[in-house]
Amino acid sequence: MNPFPGKVALVHDWLVGMRGGEKVLEVLCELFPHATLFTLVHRAGSVAASIERLPIRTSFIQHLPFGRSHYRYFLPLFPYAAEGLDVREFDLVISSSHAAAKGARVREGALHVCYCHSPMRYIWDQYEQYFGAGRAPFAVRKGMNYFLAGLRRWDVETAKDVRHFIANSRAVQARILKIYGRESTVIYPPVDVSSFELSLKDDGYFLAVSALVPYKRLDVAIEAFNRLRKRLVIVGSGPEERALRAVAGGTIEFTGWVDERELKRYYGGCRALIFPGVEDFGIVPVEAMACGKPVIALAKGGALETVVDGKTGVFFSDQTPESLAHAVNQFEKIKFDGHAMRVHASQFNKEICKNRLSALIDSVSGVAASN
Repeated sequence: MNPFPGKVALVHDWLVGMRGGEKVLEVLCELFPHATLFTLVHRAGSVAASIERLPIRTSFIQHLPFGRSHYRYFLPLFPYAAEGLDVREFDLVISSSHAAAKGARVREGALHVCYCHSPMRYIWDQYEQYFGAGRAPFAVRKGMNYFLAGLRRWDVETAKDVRHFIANSRAVQARILKIYGRESTVIYPPVDVSSFELSLKDDGYFLAVSALVPYKRLDVAIEAFNRLRKRLVIVGSGPEERALRAVAGGTIEFTGWVDERELKRYYGGCRALIFPGVEDFGIVPVEAMACGKPVIALAKGGALETVVDGKTGVFFSDQTPESLAHAVNQFEKIKFDGHAMRVHASQFNKEICKNRLSALIDSVSGVAASN
């Protein structure tokens, strides 16, 4: 437990499932078990018990028709929803933000620390992935063209209210500097390495674990494995599922989201993890390596900080089916050491993240100096 003496608020974009951002939030909830948690949308029971047990306050989007299921459709309203999360009574505000959480209204003199998973990807580096031609209907594209400049101004302006930025990778650190003009401290997200078991099994399939959203580029993986005629199991769900199923051949299997026990079984039986998107950090590759499984990843973003080419995985340089297929063929020629991959993954363990977060917050809040 962190000894901060004042009132603490945690702010997270939305609580609809346990992904990488929620793993960071879980650590913050463990550090500040008496905090109040603010979020745009909450689906009760969708996140870990350590998060659910905090008092949770939501935005007006929670009460809109389809707000809890199609909250992304309300992107132009995110600034209003975030500013409506009134945290002015709190002395320390920690936002866990990849969209709008850092825009919550903080009172003058309060300390605002932002753990930034990325500047809002929908309006910056991933805009074309979500709203480019062929990715969104014409009316949606025209609407976003209208709102884009205002959303970007708001995103940059609210960054000024953050006292200290934490980046989840060096890739995001560079993005924060480029977009917000702010320095940041890199603290990698937590991976509970000890909860994964080393597996030397090979059940003959490759694995992708991902939300089925545009920027994850599962379409690249599906086309590559259609050509290779190799088995690919995709664990995850999302708005792109119907389109991805439509192009998937007979060697592609969709499981939907699975529970933690089943996910570990899929990790343990796979030949390698396929990671075709540009990720801010990417917890999934570290989880795979914790099971002794190599990663075939695009050589961009956070994967460059977690995967070691030729030792814990293989990189492919272009986000195309041809480049990925070539990497899979190269992978077949390399013998990987599962024990060494697990040791490599241990540097991203949850306790390391937790200790670094606690020390940084102590430092910027003056708690360490006063104790």
